[in-house]
Amino acid sequence: MASGEELSPAGKMLLEPSMNCYVIATIGLKTRIDPQVIREGLSQTLLKHSRFTSKLAKEGGKIKWIPTRVELEKHIIVPEIDSNIEDPDRFVEDYISHFTKTSLDQSKPLWEVHLLNIKTSNAEAVAIFRIHHSLGDGASLISLLLAVTRKTSDPHALPTVPTQNRDSSHHSSSQFSCFFAIWWGLLLIWHTLVDMLLSLLTIFFIRDTPTPLKGAPGVGLNIKRFVNRTVSMDDIKLVKNQMQTTVNDVLLGVTQAALTRYLNRAYDLESNVNVAKQRSSFLKKVRLRALVLVNIRPIGGIQDLADMMAEKSKVKWGNRMGYIILPFHIALYEDPLEYIRKAKDRIDRKKHSLEAICSYTCSKAVHNLLGAKVAAAMTERLLLNTTIAFSNVAGPVEEISFYGHPVAYIAPTVYGLSNALTIHFQSYANKMTISLAVDPLVIPDPYLLCDDLEQSLKLITDAVQRKNIVDLV
Repeated sequence: MASGEELSPAGKMLLEPSMNCYVIATIGLKTRIDPQVIREGLSQTLLKHSRFTSKLAKEGGKIKWIPTRVELEKHIIVPEIDSNIEDPDRFVEDYISHFTKTSLDQSKPLWEVHLLNIKTSNAEAVAIFRIHHSLGDGASLISLLLAVTRKTSDPHALPTVPTQNRDSSHHSSSQFSCFFAIWWGLLLIWHTLVDMLLSLLTIFFIRDTPTPLKGAPGVGLNIKRFVNRTVSMDDIKLVKNQMQTTVNDVLLGVTQAALTRYLNRAYDLESNVNVAKQRSSFLKKVRLRALVLVNIRPIGGIQDLADMMAEKSKVKWGNRMGYIILPFHIALYEDPLEYIRKAKDRIDRKKHSLEAICSYTCSKAVHNLLGAKVAAAMTERLLLNTTIAFSNVAGPVEEISFYGHPVAYIAPTVYGLSNALTIHFQSYANKMTISLAVDPLVIPDPYLLCDDLEQSLKLITDAVQRKNIVDLV
């Protein structure tokens, strides 16, 4: 990064008081942390990245990244922890939740790492990165964190991350008849126009149904709670392979099923709707949409840091995320696999649209023409009028170590967005970690929602196995 590089339009928006967005990456470790080893490791890796050795300052009337001397002891926090804590998991959750009450000091680079030597239910210790979103999007930041790890089986080798290929349905016209190619192109344009019109209408008019999952204006500034749950990647792959879908289709289907379970229980208690048909009919009328974040870089997936930072690389560092607005099917189905089918249908339709690229381009144009405040206000409206933010990031396919500390799980999340529920899925080896960021005033029982996600995956997996048995017979 050149000296004095100007803060990007997206970075300016993410620094606005109405958003002030942060990325949290929690890394569970299988051994206790040696803070000195982490300090030495970060000084040799993370501090070679210019964005992490620069602070924000005004120069010539513009906000720029200004290189500065990093005092590592101010960025690495090692709290003293009572070894007799009754509920270590809750302690870690409270510790991270406290971040949402404060902002990072802009007189120094906007990141810090907290090293907690506390044994939880699924880790011997926990490292927590807190990074301001203006430094980069989730794909950039997770790429950077993974670039400072190594394979457990080979301490000198970088992790292997699966490449996410773009939709294979986008073929060249030479593969089809001229008529079909023209029709395909016209349909792509039509879908894009419809999606962008609906996005515009969502900003100004269309609102999701008020539900026990939806936040009110100002929700982005509220204190958040962060919980996570790890499930089997093998179960997800089983469903994916048997139903000929993608991992993302499965995750969205599981999420639809879980949100239906959660709302069905909530409305049964709040509205006293005891008749199943009445409750089912009511749920079908619920408008609930997710803002799904999409990495619009030419090559999908998380890239090696060396590629990400190369000057001529197609995969650039920064905030390069578009979005799609995805309606969820909130309905009670006897066949759990219907949630996967519905998700696949919606995603297949969205793949035949340039909504993600256009949303990124339009957002950038608004930044440049009307300024960061207007862009932040429009983004806030978009989040307020939908219900949840959703993302899925592919992680290492094998076990890795963080400066010699074997990693048990990786759980990224974000706060500062104007919604009460954010769901992140992060794969790692043969596991998938589900991270929820919730406003406890809206969702006081996030553990129940975790249970619903876990149970929904189990029901869908069992249904796939039963289907296989029937097909074999």
